[in-house]
Amino acid sequence: MQRWLSAPLLALLSVPAAGWPQAGADPLLSRIDHLVYATPDLQSGINRVEQLLGVRASAGGQHPGRGTRNALVALGPGAYLEIIGPDPEQPTPPQARPFRIDELTAPTLVAWAAKTSDPERTARDAAQNGLTLGAVIAGSRRRTDGVLLSWRYTDPRTVVADGLVPFFIDWGATPHPAATAAPGASLVAVRAEHPEAVRARAKLAELGIPLEVRQGPRPTLIATIAGRRGRVELR
Repeated sequence: MQRWLSAPLLALLSVPAAGWPQAGADPLLSRIDHLVYATPDLQSGINRVEQLLGVRASAGGQHPGRGTRNALVALGPGAYLEIIGPDPEQPTPPQARPFRIDELTAPTLVAWAAKTSDPERTARDAAQNGLTLGAVIAGSRRRTDGVLLSWRYTDPRTVVADGLVPFFIDWGATPHPAATAAPGASLVAVRAEHPEAVRARAKLAELGIPLEVRQGPRPTLIATIAGRRGRVELR
């Protein structure tokens, strides 16, 4: 708990809701690319985030063949909140939608993505430490303005420590989605709970990720976000 009350973080907590966290204020925040808020119904997830933050998420786009689409809220110049749910304009995909979307009954913070410039090397280094990440695959979606976004990432269908260990993403030359996501929120902190907190912390330590994991009844990601309606916790 002590590292969450360090001087840099206390300075971060004083940032007004409309401002961005300062670079380098928290080593974990600098690693976060985006948070995944999955929902059984995209509109309900968008509405929930707007109620909490006072920010209406901007339309993202469809994920062809996966049966999903998303909406985004910027959390900083290089980080965002992804609200993802079923896409009614696509047929039911042959395999289950990612992020447990088909199992959910309410919007839930289910996963997070960490930045990397070399996902293959990240996966190899993790394997050398006995940690298996998802295979490196390509993804893409087209923004509502027609711009095609593409990325490479370790497959998030490979879930490690119940989603507390991130998947890793590289946007390459693609514009980062935070640049066009709805503004008005900033990421203050992220922590987690897990019934096997020691084991979860050990897996994160193998990747050098300083995510605080406390003992809790179920695996839970908790993001503290400052929005237009004040500071809230998103789980």
